[in-house]
Amino acid sequence: MANAHDVAQLAGVSVSTVSRALTAPTQVSATTRERVLEAAERLGYTPNPTARGLRLGRTHTLGLLVPDLENPYFASVTKGVQARARAAGYPVFVADSEEDPTAEPGLVAQFAARVDGIVLASPRSDDEVLRKAVAHLPVVLVSRDMADLPSVAVDDADGIAQVLGHLHALGHRRVGVAAGPASSWSGARRLDGLRAAAERLGDVALVELGSFRPYFSGGLAAADHAVAQGVTAVVAFNDLMALGILDRLRGRGVSVPQDISVVGYDDVDVATLVSPALTTVRVPRTGLGRRAVDLLLSWLDVGHVDDQALARARHRLPAELVIRDSTGVPPA
Repeated sequence: MANAHDVAQLAGVSVSTVSRALTAPTQVSATTRERVLEAAERLGYTPNPTARGLRLGRTHTLGLLVPDLENPYFASVTKGVQARARAAGYPVFVADSEEDPTAEPGLVAQFAARVDGIVLASPRSDDEVLRKAVAHLPVVLVSRDMADLPSVAVDDADGIAQVLGHLHALGHRRVGVAAGPASSWSGARRLDGLRAAAERLGDVALVELGSFRPYFSGGLAAADHAVAQGVTAVVAFNDLMALGILDRLRGRGVSVPQDISVVGYDDVDVATLVSPALTTVRVPRTGLGRRAVDLLLSWLDVGHVDDQALARARHRLPAELVIRDSTGVPPA
């Protein structure tokens, strides 16, 4: 079984630096902490949580609340949270709100007395309801941004702009948008990003097909609207919806990408297993979870977050367009 000396040797630091990186992250540089955490994860090393918990008067556990563990996006975020927390010696309690924003305040309240801090993925809760639920708690938001809370999110505006730029370069001028739930924080950012990109390009007509469930079934419905509207490309809210669009178009005898191009978002594993392989936007899903834990542990180490620290703690991770076979030039 690996120990702190093994981690120190692999990371090229002292044992005391390993201890500080895992228990007091603000006392080491971000680069050093990353190196130590990677070494700890690689060796499967976890510090002794019991002794440190007694010393600090903490439970020495973290909470993670997600809307849907069956969604590959949040499953990957969960893996990132657990991996980073495990390297720092923190067990993680996980709760699934089952896509019900009204259940989130109660779940947060249950966590409050049992964990030192919470990583919260709440894509659809009202801002004020969410702010009230997490008041006075160490909480880091993931895949969402609020002005007065630390957060880690994806640069959705840039990711979706890359999509429209790609379709424009192929020659598409009438692009359908299959949006997700109207209350989705990231969905609203993507829609705003598409509109802004279309305005910059000047000659692309966005056809907003409606809001659909962010699942395969939502894509089935969206595909019929795309055909009816005569678009040459469809941008889906996420990959699950895009897969439904591909299936429905195939069933209707519409060829992809010869007749209609299809683009997803998230780059879940199944995106490469369908035919044609899905053009999509790659999101650092496990990276979101890892960075959220880093922020949360920094907060717990300091004991508070002032206004300046909050401003620094609102992170945007980059998104990357991945071009595959589901996009091509529009029909003549």
